[in-house]
Amino acid sequence: MPTRLPVETVIPDVLVALREHCGAVLVAPPGAGKTTAVAPALLAEPWCDGQILLLSPRRVAARAAAERMAEMLGEKAGETVGYSTRMDSRIGKNTRIVVMTEAIFVNRIVADPELPGVSAVLFDEAHERHLDSDLGLALAIESRSVLREDLRLLVMSATIDGARFARLLGEGTPAIESEGKAWPLRIEWLGAKAERRIDEQVASAVLTAWHGETGDVLAFLPGVGEIERVRERLEQRLPGTPILPLHGQVEPAAQRLAIRRDPEGRRRIVLATSIAETSLTLDGVSVVVDSGVARSAEFDIAAGTSHLVTRRASRAAAAQRAGRAARQGPGVAYRLWEEAGHAGRPEFDPPEIVTADLAPLTLALARWGEADPTRLPWLDPPPASALSGAREWLLAMGALDDEGRISAFGEKLSALPMDPVHAAMVLFGAEAGQGREAARVALLLQERGLGGRGEDLLHRLSQFAVDRGGRANAARRLADGWATRAAKLIDQPVASGANPATFLALAMPGNVARRRDASGENWISVSGRGFVLDPASSLARAEWLAIGDAQGLAKGARITAAAALDASDVEAIFADRIERRSVVSWNAADGRAEARLQRKLGAITLASGPDPKPDADAVASLLLGKARERLDTIVPASLLARAAHAGIAELHRDALAAAAEDWLLPLLHGWRDLDLPRGAVIDAVLARIDWDARQRLDRLAPREFTSPAGTRHAIDYAGENAPVVEVRVQALFGLDSHPMIGTTPMLLNLTSPAGRPIQATRDLPGFWRGSWADVAKDMKGRYPRHRWPERPWEEKPSLKTKNALAKGG
Repeated sequence: MPTRLPVETVIPDVLVALREHCGAVLVAPPGAGKTTAVAPALLAEPWCDGQILLLSPRRVAARAAAERMAEMLGEKAGETVGYSTRMDSRIGKNTRIVVMTEAIFVNRIVADPELPGVSAVLFDEAHERHLDSDLGLALAIESRSVLREDLRLLVMSATIDGARFARLLGEGTPAIESEGKAWPLRIEWLGAKAERRIDEQVASAVLTAWHGETGDVLAFLPGVGEIERVRERLEQRLPGTPILPLHGQVEPAAQRLAIRRDPEGRRRIVLATSIAETSLTLDGVSVVVDSGVARSAEFDIAAGTSHLVTRRASRAAAAQRAGRAARQGPGVAYRLWEEAGHAGRPEFDPPEIVTADLAPLTLALARWGEADPTRLPWLDPPPASALSGAREWLLAMGALDDEGRISAFGEKLSALPMDPVHAAMVLFGAEAGQGREAARVALLLQERGLGGRGEDLLHRLSQFAVDRGGRANAARRLADGWATRAAKLIDQPVASGANPATFLALAMPGNVARRRDASGENWISVSGRGFVLDPASSLARAEWLAIGDAQGLAKGARITAAAALDASDVEAIFADRIERRSVVSWNAADGRAEARLQRKLGAITLASGPDPKPDADAVASLLLGKARERLDTIVPASLLARAAHAGIAELHRDALAAAAEDWLLPLLHGWRDLDLPRGAVIDAVLARIDWDARQRLDRLAPREFTSPAGTRHAIDYAGENAPVVEVRVQALFGLDSHPMIGTTPMLLNLTSPAGRPIQATRDLPGFWRGSWADVAKDMKGRYPRHRWPERPWEEKPSLKTKNALAKGG
């Protein structure tokens, strides 16, 4: 008798829910059997006269689930149960259950929202929150509410918030929980060793588990590179042991080997990415080694590409991974982090809708007829910034009109089963009679490892063409099918013999880049973003690149896939985007404006030379900006200080800077620097105030002090001691009152006949009758030819010497 699956105890509840509500949520723990048991149980329901679509997050899981269900029915995949994935399909005329990836379902429902011939859609592993899963569910809910009231929707997962999904499906939607069968699971906390690479730590932990436990070992690593390094290490230490990789680049036959027990009964070690976290049951696995890290794609709006981000796996992901060990019996999970730090990990991974490129979603919804994605039912609404970036790209490509509706070109993009960027690339290729080459390059950008792992896409294209492996053959069939579909969407192609890189450049114009140095390490793109390339790459010798993929953020993004372009290619395909313009810039070293004629493609300067006749307004505008920054050096500081002392607000520095366009800009026309005539600047500043304000300025803050001797001295209004005037003491003879500015006594800096400081005072009469005697005694010895009277306030003011004064009378 076959073992009864735990989920079978709640299947009657699921059947009732779908009869009465047309929707339900099923929460069942890992190993409960929901993926393979629920869909077959629906086939006999009275409402189920069409197909059941079971959506799976990954191709490996979709194929495995279909083959397992077919096996349970004593059939082969393609009979009652079939599957449809990107590069592999098994569907017959009598197929009732189709396991398909979420992306394929999105394409299907957008193409035909009524889903004819479909009775139910089951969303498996919904907790993973893939973008296509969220989008597919939103579209299915819309279709059910408007077109297909009879369409059954069932959301299934092990860790989701069932009530939240139930609310999304509609009021009264039941949430059903299955307890499942809990086999004992032991957790071993090995801790992290920051000084060692993650692949070294995983290899060591696998060896520990291999020697200390029984059963097959499943190890989780972030990516293919780490898997290969661990595989090499283990093959040296455990010769003869089946060490099997499991990731999206593995051939389907090899994936089946990793999922099933060894036919010779040997213990196995499976090295997997997060592809094995959910859906799959790896037969015979009772030990899990978890690196604790995961790698996922995040979209960089500025670059227009997705980059891989490695981060700590969430607690939910860690629970799923550990659960792989206890699917068929007691198990153990070795974790490469400390137990004390586990609570600090994020509870869940972020849903893709907040990190992914939303151009595919936006275009799909425009084709659906919804220009505003926020109006659809979402668990988490798409971020406004990502939607805005997606709309901008689609508008620039002509896929949407100004109202957000899909255009004729957008319809063509939507007709190809890929994201809009790659679809555009294939269409551009088809128009040039090279749809197959363009489609294959697009596929190389999506499927890692095909044609090798180098950065040079055209080299990978040539290698891909001669690869006779199963995966390569399937990939070529897929790409050639895209090319055939694209050819039917265009008018008569114009054979051009163009470099396939030009199609990538047309689809991603912002990522066309030019070499910045002799080594080929640094590149600048049309969008202004910087990229780096391994100088040892064959692409480092190219002058131009069309970049298809780059990893990393900001200026240091590393080019991982690109194709070389000739300068003639760039000139030809971007002829309508190349601008000829005069660029005015500031030469800080010389302190002047410079003008150059430039030919530019976005942020890249193609050619540059002096502009003998620059735009006078542009030069003046640049000078105005610099003048505002250094207004204190243009407007005499003495004038600003006088205005501040007199309280003339219109002549305050900030007010003058704010109004500089009115009073200063006219002065700047015809100039290249800021060495403006002082008098013209003063006149322009004073023109800012009326006659009454000028009178107030001269009265409250006169420019000069005229001494009793008739000498004129500038008054300094800056500083804490203002107002201040410097004057020779003989010029004040005969004055027995202190000079005032309004009600403020000036600070008199008294000097000797040689201009050396004698004393500072705000009380001249007090000085005459106080310290003057000591000053005069000292000065008589230093300057015997000058007068040093005992009662200077009674003397005639004059700067003349005693003899000169006597002769002059």
